[in-house]
Amino acid sequence: MSTIAFLNIGMHGHVNPTLPVVAELVRRGHTVTYHSSPEFRDEIEAVGGTVHLYRGGDQAFPDPPTPLTWMEALANTTVRRLPAVLDDLRAGRPDVIVHDSACLWGAVAARELGIPAVSSFTTFAFNRHVRSPTRASRDLLAAAAGRPRSLQGYLRARWQLRRRFATGGLPLFDVADIRQPLNLVYTAREFQPAAEDFDDSYRFVGPSIGARPADPSFPFDRLQDPVLYASLGTVFNADPQLLRTFATALAPLGGTVIVSTGQSDPDALGPLPANVLARRFVPQPEVLARAALFVTHGGMNSVNEALYAGVPLLVVPQGADQPMVARRVAELGAGLSLRTEDVGRSTVRALARRLLHEPGFRAAASDLKAAQHQAGGYRRAADELERYAKAGGPDRRPVPVDRRGGAGR
Repeated sequence: MSTIAFLNIGMHGHVNPTLPVVAELVRRGHTVTYHSSPEFRDEIEAVGGTVHLYRGGDQAFPDPPTPLTWMEALANTTVRRLPAVLDDLRAGRPDVIVHDSACLWGAVAARELGIPAVSSFTTFAFNRHVRSPTRASRDLLAAAAGRPRSLQGYLRARWQLRRRFATGGLPLFDVADIRQPLNLVYTAREFQPAAEDFDDSYRFVGPSIGARPADPSFPFDRLQDPVLYASLGTVFNADPQLLRTFATALAPLGGTVIVSTGQSDPDALGPLPANVLARRFVPQPEVLARAALFVTHGGMNSVNEALYAGVPLLVVPQGADQPMVARRVAELGAGLSLRTEDVGRSTVRALARRLLHEPGFRAAASDLKAAQHQAGGYRRAADELERYAKAGGPDRRPVPVDRRGGAGR
């Protein structure tokens, strides 16, 4: 049996898809360690992973969350976390490191210790046709000109890493697209844009959706069809007025309208129609299994879960990779996209009515549901990791390091 170490960033959309994989690996007899922030400790331990907490508590998210500020936060987090992470990994000496595609410290640790690594893509996979948010571009240069301190902070952190650790072969700027000889992508090939342009190192395993602890407090017995669901995710504070617009727009169309408010207080939405249920957090996969429509920010994890359930989507992207996800949903006919500045009660209601009553949307979502299920999910991801660990990865030799100038390649 193998020891497999997961290293991740502290965001639900990045952690959640890995949890069923961890559970499956543990069920098969492997030892799984997981470096994480305290917020996710209970969830990881519940699926059998041994948790190593990052020192310093939960990761602070940049404000504003632009590609440049995100790059700066990831690089500075790597400088702070890497020494302790390396101590843990040296003590446990895993056979394979699995790191998020944006987890820079996981990739550096694998190179520093000469341990085979796997990259975990909870977004789309990226290439010249599907550009990651942190790829060098005119937009990124313009952002750097407008926030020179963020650029300086990023470059300073990367220089510190280059002087002290094996960073050779890692992208200088594109830290959201750290690739390895094996890359697990948590969506179906049919949903991935330009899928034909990715080589065999990319395995499109589909949504990793497993059993989650039941939420006995959620009133499933009160739900009336059709169930309409709206959520803008759990990471950043959602605008209560935007959520209120969704609730009041959908109320005349639904039996029950469920609104997940995330970090926002449900009371901030004000009085709502009687058939609207507003809660901070909801058991999303179970709700989507009942839903006829999902209004979402377009986070990849949420969209994958909706398509896994065959639910048409109205995507209102808020940032990051969400506009890209929204475009793909619309291209494949499984939903519609709406800019935040165009949100209004009548507009949302009109689009929701189309999604509910025009059969093409449901048909396209059903086709993608079949593709998402056929991709294999967490069981296939575990299969891929087992094969990789058994083969010892592509090369077990440590990366030679020149401490004066970084990695020796």
